[in-house]
Amino acid sequence: MLTWLAQFLVRYPELALFLVIAAGYWIGSFRIGAFSLGPVTGALFAGLAVGDFAHVPVSSMTKSFLFLLFLFGVGYSVGPQFVLAMKRDGLKPMLIAVVVSLTGLAAAIVVARALRLDPGFAAGLLSGALSQSAAMGTATDAVNSLPVSEAERALFVSHIAVADAVCYIFGYAGVITFCTIVVPALLKIDLKTEALKLEQALGITRAKPGLASAWRKFELRAYRLDAHAAIVGLTVAATEARVPGQRVFIHRIRRGERILEAEPATVLAAGDVVALSAPRQIIVELIGPRGEEVEDRELLDIPVVAADVFLINTKLAGSSLQQASEQDWTRGLYLRSVSRGDEALPIAAGTVLERGDMLRIVGPETVVQNAAKSIGVIVAPSTTIDFVVLGLAIFLGGLVGVLVSFSVGGVTISLSTSVGTLLAGLLVGYLRTRLPYFGRIPDGAISLMTSLGLAAFVGLTGIHAGPIFLAAIRESGIGLLLGGMIVTLLPQIVGFCLGHFVLRMNPILLLGALTGAQTVTAAMAAIQERSGSSVVVLGYTPAYPISNILLTTWGSVMVVVFAG
Repeated sequence: MLTWLAQFLVRYPELALFLVIAAGYWIGSFRIGAFSLGPVTGALFAGLAVGDFAHVPVSSMTKSFLFLLFLFGVGYSVGPQFVLAMKRDGLKPMLIAVVVSLTGLAAAIVVARALRLDPGFAAGLLSGALSQSAAMGTATDAVNSLPVSEAERALFVSHIAVADAVCYIFGYAGVITFCTIVVPALLKIDLKTEALKLEQALGITRAKPGLASAWRKFELRAYRLDAHAAIVGLTVAATEARVPGQRVFIHRIRRGERILEAEPATVLAAGDVVALSAPRQIIVELIGPRGEEVEDRELLDIPVVAADVFLINTKLAGSSLQQASEQDWTRGLYLRSVSRGDEALPIAAGTVLERGDMLRIVGPETVVQNAAKSIGVIVAPSTTIDFVVLGLAIFLGGLVGVLVSFSVGGVTISLSTSVGTLLAGLLVGYLRTRLPYFGRIPDGAISLMTSLGLAAFVGLTGIHAGPIFLAAIRESGIGLLLGGMIVTLLPQIVGFCLGHFVLRMNPILLLGALTGAQTVTAAMAAIQERSGSSVVVLGYTPAYPISNILLTTWGSVMVVVFAG
């Protein structure tokens, strides 16, 4: 039976790949606390097992196709963050990302030199210890360009997968442990207390909803004002300002048989029926406990819509939510969420908006349409892919990667198709911040390109390395594992010292920057869980795109350094 299965997988390698992907996602789903292998590393181990069981042929073109799709998707998704990060005030997390990335590269070179590793082992050491599986792809691309025999190239590519598998587990778990246990112990801080302090500094309040939560939830109700109501005799503007820091709006007024639009100067009178929106507890404060709620369908028939608005207005970019909420065009408007790339930002008075952010706003249709003009453009969900831009961008990016070259130590090095494609994705992603309808690709399609593309590529690399995995493990020995631990922890230690002693960063933002600097999203999630707050994402988001690009390119750098 096993012989037949092995022959079947060899005969139908495409089915073997789907088996590896399924097994990889299954393996990656298991968790021990905050740690999990994840689908990509799961696919690597599944590929190694299948490759050891059956010598499945691997198509180099298929591997390249999948990896280029992945790289373009990564560039497309982080492009707005990467380019705009250069212009915003998140300089400290960005500096942490650059220093951590460079330290990781230097540590990997020193350790690999000390262990006398070949280009494949050296690149795999870096990709695994710094938990950046994408570096396997750029390293593979660089190996395939080396002026060596085909057999040596195949061996180096296999060694990349082996070293990555050996070093990845600690590369992932080490960052989680360092950021959630070691740093809080060194600083003698409680993560929940520090997160609460930072939230208060930013204007986030938990116990009693303030500006942030008032923007997120509201009720639209109609009440008849009796003669004793506190707001009788006040103008609409004075009523809306009666509860400082809250989003309270009167939209319409029924006076007798007439329905009036609520103008700021309109004076409220006894007997008026007002349609107002506000958090529930604020309505009680305004109307009073004896306020009579009225079911007035005609008065409440206000077209309310929700819209996703892409921020491109340079005048609004750089403003805090507090400052934005004070603009005239925000009257009647509520903010449900703000996202930057794939990460949701805390909705707080001190949260700073940046170009490329996506704001989900809710309010009367005319108010939303007017606000969208001051924010940017409404972006409706897209179900189609701009294949013209997708195909040409990857082609032209790869072409530029091949044509652009430079000399290092007398050796001519090209950017490679992988780095060129990554840069093309960054460019197209950035252009979205200025031309939101250019090169539109649905989020679901990008997710498929990045998750399935990388998992399939790494799975194929594992299949290719499977036949020599055990022999390579014996060759590399325990030194590779210990060396990987050094490469994982040294950048974190250097980044921590820089952020705490030199930059004097807030500890929560520093932890976010450290997790983003080694692109370990699970570590950021673990900090969120331990602190009970999502505010750590403010340190994570500026650092992540910088390191994501740098660590990916380091794979090819390692090959070049050790091929000399």
